[in-house]
Amino acid sequence: MAFRASFDCLWCGSSHACRTPDDLEGWAQLCPDCVGKAGENGFLRFRLRQALTDRGAAASTSDLSPPQAPGPAPGPTGDLDTEMLAYYEARAPEYDDWYLRRGRYARGPVHDAAWNAELDVAGRWLDALPIHGEIVELAAGTGWWSPLLASKGELSIYDAVPATLDRARERLVAHRLRAHIHVRDAWAEPDRAVDAVFTGFWLSHVPRARLDEFLGIVRRWLKPGGTFAFIDSLLDPQSSATDHPTPAADASVRRLDDGREFTIVKVYYEPTELEAAFTRAGFVRAQVLTTGRFFLTGSARASPE
Repeated sequence: MAFRASFDCLWCGSSHACRTPDDLEGWAQLCPDCVGKAGENGFLRFRLRQALTDRGAAASTSDLSPPQAPGPAPGPTGDLDTEMLAYYEARAPEYDDWYLRRGRYARGPVHDAAWNAELDVAGRWLDALPIHGEIVELAAGTGWWSPLLASKGELSIYDAVPATLDRARERLVAHRLRAHIHVRDAWAEPDRAVDAVFTGFWLSHVPRARLDEFLGIVRRWLKPGGTFAFIDSLLDPQSSATDHPTPAADASVRRLDDGREFTIVKVYYEPTELEAAFTRAGFVRAQVLTTGRFFLTGSARASPE
């Protein structure tokens, strides 16, 4: 992330102005109070580690290269990506309320029954997929699908938000299952080739302009003939919390139980749109289906070399 001389703290929202370009706060986009709390908060620790890396890389570049005119300010997509990390770190304790239709996500017996039935359809679809061997789950969140995947092969689960991975670890332990669990951004380049990759409700957080880029990353994760599978969202007014505004322009405003608001990328892709993107990225046998109102299920195979 680029240095910002003034910003609203990603965690508490307070405004802060840096004194020098070396101020770590400007690289982390965290106010001094939140920097001081990093020892007790996973997201703040993650932001500080990344800020140290970014500041060090910038210093190395300036030592080796002649001065250049400042580039443009960070664009809206980068800002939304950063805000999404903060959102999911803060939302981790209440994230499963969405799956379970609790609290603000309860929509009445008729809609909730339909939701539960379609969630079961999605789970049975994933369970029936012939995936095995080494499996990578990107953007695993709280690990709702991780136990099912861990029962199919050797699972590695990755997410950029430490707090959600803590929940995923607890879920796996409760099921007496194991997985390799690491903090890792879904956009990071693969470090090996595996038999299968899965994402749950992540493609809808990939901006349309970057969909081909992300599917290229997935393709590089896979061995020839390996499987990519995903479950994601359809646009339905009863899917989100009762106090969430209607999504617009591929973005959504999300509120937490404590009233904090975040704006995140949320793209509701059509099945044909995704199938075409899979083909462009070098996949074959792509198939994207709907469960009815709420979910997409899809899979594709990496083309043989």
